[in-house]
Amino acid sequence: MTDKSRGVFTAVRSELDFPADEAAILAFWKERSIFEKSLASETRSTGPSQGTFVFYEGPPTANGTPHNGHVLTRAVKDVFPRYKTMRGFDVPRKAGWDTHGLPVEVEVEKELRIHGKAEIERYGVEPFTHRCIESVFRYTEAWERLTAKIGFWVDLPTAYVTYHKSYIESVWWALSELFKKGLLYRGHKVVWWWAQGGTALSSAEVGLGYKTVDDPSVFVAFPLEKDPSTALLVWTTTPWTLPSNMYAAVHPSFSYAVVAGCPATARSSSPRTSSRRSPRSSGSS
Repeated sequence: MTDKSRGVFTAVRSELDFPADEAAILAFWKERSIFEKSLASETRSTGPSQGTFVFYEGPPTANGTPHNGHVLTRAVKDVFPRYKTMRGFDVPRKAGWDTHGLPVEVEVEKELRIHGKAEIERYGVEPFTHRCIESVFRYTEAWERLTAKIGFWVDLPTAYVTYHKSYIESVWWALSELFKKGLLYRGHKVVWWWAQGGTALSSAEVGLGYKTVDDPSVFVAFPLEKDPSTALLVWTTTPWTLPSNMYAAVHPSFSYAVVAGCPATARSSSPRTSSRRSPRSSGSS
C-alpha cells in the first residue's frame, strides 16, 4: 500500500503523551491565531454573521494564585461563547481584572501586619490604596498561563480593570440608565456586617477562614413579679438580647420542674424538685 492510498490522516500512535500533545495543540492555536480567527465571520467557516453576542468575563482578582475551583468556573464560562461562535455569532470576549473587594485589603493588611479600619487610617489611606493596586496584579502571569493552558479563549491583552476611570464611569452610566427606566429602587436586605471594618460582607467573604467556635450561653434567673422569692431559670445562647427582654414565654402543655434553693445554685447535683404543669397562659411576666 502506498502512502497516497493510506489517506490524509496521520496514523494514530499506540501510546499517548498528554503533556506533549497539550503543548503542541496550544502552540498550533497560537501560531495560526485560531482564537482571533474565530472572532469574525470572514475567518470562520460558519457562514455570514448572525449578529453579535456580547460576553464580559466576571473578572478574577489576581492577588492570589488560581486553584482547581477557578479551572472549573472558567471552563464552564467558556462553553457559552464557544457555542455562540459555532452558531455563527461574532463573540468578542472581553477579559477583566477585579481590583476591588475585602480579600484585596485583607491580604495587604496581613503583609503590613495591621488589622482593621483604624490601623489602615493610621497607616494612611492613599499609601494603603497603592499597596492594594500593586497586590491585585501580583499573579497575573500565573492567571494568564492557566487561562491559556485550559483553552479558555478570552481577550487578555485588552482586559478591563475595575479601578480604571473608564470602567468606573461605565458603571455609573449603567446605573443612570437603569434609574431613567425606573428599574432602580431602594430596598432593604439582611447582610452580614463586619463591625471592625465598617462594611457589609459577601457570602464568599464570610466563608473565608470559616471555623467552628464556642458560642456564649448564659443561665439567667427572672424573679416573678407576684412572688420575688420564686424565679424562672432561663438558658439563652443570645445573651446580648437580654437587656431588651420583657417577658419569659412558657408553653401551656409543657411540664416544668420546681427546684428548691437559691437560683444561683439551682443547678446543683442534688436539688429537691417537684413536677408542675404550667398555667394555661401564653406567658408569665
